Amino acid sequence: MKKVFLSFLMAISGVAVSAQNTSYWQQHVDYSMDVNMDVKTYQYTGTQTLVYTNNSPEQLNRVYYHLYFNAFQPGSEMDVRLQTIADPDKRMMDGDKSRIATLSPDEIGYLKVNSLSQNGTPVTFSEEGTVLVVTLAEPIPAGGKATFEMNFKGQVPLQIRRSGRNSSEGVALSMSQWYPKMAEYDFEGWHADPYIAREFHGVWGNFDVKLTIDKEYTVGGTGYLQNPQEIGHGYEAAGTKIAKQKGKTLTWHFKAPMVHDFMWAADPEYVHDKLQVENGPMLHFFYKNKPEIAENWKNLQPKTAEMMDFFGKNIGKYPYEQYSVIQGGDGGMEYAMGTLITGERKFGSLVGVTAHELAHSWFQHILATNEAKYEWMDEGFTSFISGLYMNEYMGEKKANPFEGSYRGYYYLVNSGKEQPQTTHADRYAENTPYSIAAYSKGSIFLSQLGYVIGQDKLMETIKKYFEDFKFKHPTPNDIKRSAEKVSGMELEWYLNDWTRTTNTIDYGIKTVSADGETTKITLERIGQMPMPIDVLVVYEDGTQETFYAPLRMMRGEKDNPYPNLERTVLQDWPWTNPTYEMVLQKPLAAIKGIMIDPSQLMADVNAENNTWQQE
Repeated sequence: MKKVFLSFLMAISGVAVSAQNTSYWQQHVDYSMDVNMDVKTYQYTGTQTLVYTNNSPEQLNRVYYHLYFNAFQPGSEMDVRLQTIADPDKRMMDGDKSRIATLSPDEIGYLKVNSLSQNGTPVTFSEEGTVLVVTLAEPIPAGGKATFEMNFKGQVPLQIRRSGRNSSEGVALSMSQWYPKMAEYDFEGWHADPYIAREFHGVWGNFDVKLTIDKEYTVGGTGYLQNPQEIGHGYEAAGTKIAKQKGKTLTWHFKAPMVHDFMWAADPEYVHDKLQVENGPMLHFFYKNKPEIAENWKNLQPKTAEMMDFFGKNIGKYPYEQYSVIQGGDGGMEYAMGTLITGERKFGSLVGVTAHELAHSWFQHILATNEAKYEWMDEGFTSFISGLYMNEYMGEKKANPFEGSYRGYYYLVNSGKEQPQTTHADRYAENTPYSIAAYSKGSIFLSQLGYVIGQDKLMETIKKYFEDFKFKHPTPNDIKRSAEKVSGMELEWYLNDWTRTTNTIDYGIKTVSADGETTKITLERIGQMPMPIDVLVVYEDGTQETFYAPLRMMRGEKDNPYPNLERTVLQDWPWTNPTYEMVLQKPLAAIKGIMIDPSQLMADVNAENNTWQQE
């Protein structure tokens, strides 16, 4: 009775594309940057020209930039948060002490803006930790543009969180969040959050980046290299020779169209491999030249192509011509057109982290939710789809591919520390409840939605969501509306209770009693969150059938999830009613067992009352 057959999760269905609400708007940026990196001092200088298009209906009187590297200084907001949170990130700690707190002046990170002008006129600006506050020389009108010219300098911090120098695996430069980055402005206003090592939100646009660095270093990251025959390092066309390189440095020229961030990494010992995905992008792999990891990294390459195909079929086609898997950082982190991952792992772990970060190319770098507000949408949806891949292609073959997410969620509920998923990522009281809410509960949002609307409709919903909101900034209401359009159901109740409250689901079989030659079953709703209910009945003669009580306020019914079993659709269950009665047209003695939700995809916090067996 407890076996689950989820192969239908892999179903691929056609999706109708609908036009977006014409009131939607988003800002646009065009960056041109010229950067010089000194690999001995880990300091760099740069110029930045940013053309900012104000597509909003409002006039803007000031703008904000993120200066992320300023977080890696003693006394920063990130440092204070690290020292005061109950369960600090162990990667950022040395025993019980903050690693940031002990950084010396030549080990800290910083980003300093030396000069900034708007349309040729100097502007007033002030540095407030990781945020640059800019008072404009003149307002940017609705529909208008402004060109900002900037000179800046930076220092790469010791590798502590995500970006930095000299990682634990010996990678020289992991360069994420490294440049002055325009904050996002949308229908809610500015999102100039201080950086405390959590999440990001960026403006869609184009990047043109020139990087001058020691010629012994190989660079990988966001964007298409424009001068491969000058650079070499594995970028040159097969069978060709590069021009003779003079001097001690090379200038790498990258262009990245329609992205909302730009990452790069560099190391003098990188091996650079390439693999062309059939009917897909060119894959680049950058990893340290260490014999002990070479085999895993070679074997990772066809698996990555396999992932690209799987995600493309189940979400939507990857729109770029390139993706890079790069050894660097401190775990795994997604970026535009690539990822930074630690590479000295067992093969299964290497595949797992790559699958998760590659899936983020869809759920964050194409469907660009505001991670700080809706971290459960990118982390959770990524965990869902990468979990399907791992289950299908890495031999896991679990009855429920998401069982780890459900265990995590139940742990969170029982801990008493759960906060609603509407909590800003920075404002969770502790790290563990944040992580479980984002990854586990976020993943269950989709797997449980499949229980509500049907697994085939879930996969259609994911495709429609992708087609409707790619290269935009979708919100929770958008995934809900995609599901409503595909399923024909009303789903506000589901979005509300699951993400905006800590209401839990708990249904039980209250009584089973004989009523002449029939059997009366009373179900009860104990938890605050209502759900539609599937009931499996197993008879003494070995036959089985299911019963389905739709939730009235759904205003619809899902298809039979068990087509090999006869299903009876019962009257709707109003959410207000704490109990529900159903009658079986068989005597009590003929019934062997009864089970609520045989799929176990409904996140019922108490499974003990979900079954009844004949004594």
